[in-house]
Amino acid sequence: MAPNELRWRHHLTEQLWGGETTKAVDNFPVSGERVPVPVVRWLGRVKAVAAEANSQLGLLDGELAERIAAAGIAVAEGRHDDQFPIDVFQTGSGTSSNMNANEVLANIAGEGAHPNDHVNMGQSSNDVFPSAVHLAALDEVTHDLLPAMGGLESALEEKAKAFADIVKAGRTHLMDAVPVTLGQEFGGYAAQVRLGVQRVESTLRRVGQIPLGGTATGTGLNTHPEFAAKVRAKLAADTGLSISEPLDPFEAQGNRDALVELSGALKVYAVSLNKIANDLALMGSGPRAGLAELRLPELQKGSSIMPGKVNPVIPEVVIQVAGQVVGNDAAITIGGMQGQFELNVRVPLIARNLLDSIKLLASASRLLDEKCVSGLEANEEMTTRHAEATLATATALNPHIGYDRAADIVKEAAQSGRSLREVALEQGVSAEILEEALDHRRMARPND
Repeated sequence: MAPNELRWRHHLTEQLWGGETTKAVDNFPVSGERVPVPVVRWLGRVKAVAAEANSQLGLLDGELAERIAAAGIAVAEGRHDDQFPIDVFQTGSGTSSNMNANEVLANIAGEGAHPNDHVNMGQSSNDVFPSAVHLAALDEVTHDLLPAMGGLESALEEKAKAFADIVKAGRTHLMDAVPVTLGQEFGGYAAQVRLGVQRVESTLRRVGQIPLGGTATGTGLNTHPEFAAKVRAKLAADTGLSISEPLDPFEAQGNRDALVELSGALKVYAVSLNKIANDLALMGSGPRAGLAELRLPELQKGSSIMPGKVNPVIPEVVIQVAGQVVGNDAAITIGGMQGQFELNVRVPLIARNLLDSIKLLASASRLLDEKCVSGLEANEEMTTRHAEATLATATALNPHIGYDRAADIVKEAAQSGRSLREVALEQGVSAEILEEALDHRRMARPND
């Protein structure tokens, strides 16, 4: 291939990529969606550190390595995001994006820098591109998603404490059940998020095991035996991320199981968020013909035709995000199934959907925290009314008068519209038993 086609010997111009990138742009006009920016930036960082390592190992001229490293850092810092135009739906190994990075860094580095011989030294698309994807996911989860999840957990814990003594009707199957406290419900939500954090965190050690050093098939052909360890150590030291050697280079090269595992943990968290958001929307329904047990923050007008209507917009957003994350996980799972022999060839698909899920869940967690949970208020008048109205409190009579007799009292109360207490007294249950059994707070905390 002629040097002018790669443009690696040319002076800097507005366009820094070369011929292989141009071919990929022409070959893959699929979605108009580029490779995720975090992957691009991590490609730059990995190649910067790789140049330094190759220089230290005596394989690359020191001055040239410095120029390549500086170019890689410039890409890592986002100064050349616009130089990565290739569609995310491309060759399944990410080769086109790796070549794109090689060309851009070579052109920035200047005279004498060759995209393959120097920028890509000791690397293959088959190990460097999935490594960049793993590192991008690890970075985004660590610095964006987990803090957002922690903030939401704290907000829910605060509400659990604030609502600790507010008794309300429990509900199962959307039907009346024995009383609980609003604080107990919010404590459950906080625990869901806390478990979500633990699930996500438990995957990160494996996500941080990058295949760099395996080159084409996992054997490490054409790379110095100390190269990968040097690069991993420097990346870990520079970023503070947990980056390590894979358990087995052929497992790391041929599969993207760690990314599928992370996506699974994200899906579970999305399911949890969906439950929480759905409950908040239901408890906030009304204000006069719904449950109206919570007052959600009023953020915007809810209708273009009905004056004064306010909708649970944040829970609705969160529920939609949850659906998208579940869909992303399905795509990631299919991508993970497409490893053949020494290589998975659906890495861009996995990267696109995984990083999308991470971003969406981080944003949704912050929104739910800052624009919904933190501003929630309990409507104690309605929670008390519902707790007192539910006929499920007859459950507490079972130990005193038996299930069948309690069921008869419930049936009569439901048909006549009278209270349990009134019907029970009429049927001979003593006032003392009723006073003890029908204490809503005691029912919500029977073991206190």
